[in-house]
Amino acid sequence: MSWFDVLRSSILLMALLLSACGFRMQGADRFPEILASTYVETGDSYTLFYRKLRAELEQGDVSVISSSVDATAIIRIENDESGQRVLTVSARNIPTEYEVYYKVRYSVWRDGAEILPPQSLALFQAYTYDPDLVLGKARESDTIREALALRLARQVSRQLALL
Repeated sequence: MSWFDVLRSSILLMALLLSACGFRMQGADRFPEILASTYVETGDSYTLFYRKLRAELEQGDVSVISSSVDATAIIRIENDESGQRVLTVSARNIPTEYEVYYKVRYSVWRDGAEILPPQSLALFQAYTYDPDLVLGKARESDTIREALALRLARQVSRQLALL
């Protein structure tokens, strides 16, 4: 048996073991049929969370439609809030650390009935602040906020996949 045959057999064995234990590669979630044509109801369709959630749904072959009349399900984003707050200050009362937060609350409806009661999710991340690097720190805050929105959208899509 050559080295190549041993390697190929090892890879095949690992793939067999991983599939037997229920392992699945992370990627687009498979959504149930009730979400085939989904309307996302929100007060602001320009938030980071809304855009990330819509992308997650579309990546999972959900048709996000613009009218609730033809929808098989409605996802209501009841709260979509992000911001930052001061965590620590220096002896001269200058902020030295901030916390970026992102909070969402949503529910899922079908035919006028609530099929998923309101769910609240929140993520927080701290970062240090340097008054000499204002532009860079502002960009860091934006990047963190975008990452939090993406993580929340993925959490919501995993919960929706379980419906």
